[in-house]
Amino acid sequence: MTAVDSLFLKLWDAPKDKLTWYAILRQAKEMEQEIIEQAYFDGCQHEDNGFGENPNQYFIKTYVYEQTT
Repeated sequence: MTAVDSLFLKLWDAPKDKLTWYAILRQAKEMEQEIIEQAYFDGCQHEDNGFGENPNQYFIKTYVYEQTT
């Protein structure tokens, strides 16, 4: 099951309040991060020069944007 499928199914059955939906969204984002990090790790295993950065550093650099308030 993908993170998007999981998000949809959980939101479908969840109470319609913002706190519950936010918690479900956070879970889906964490699941997606794990998938991306694992794919990065799997792809880098075949490189001769090893890791330039660990999978978590790659995820943060590529997908996390600082939010301004």
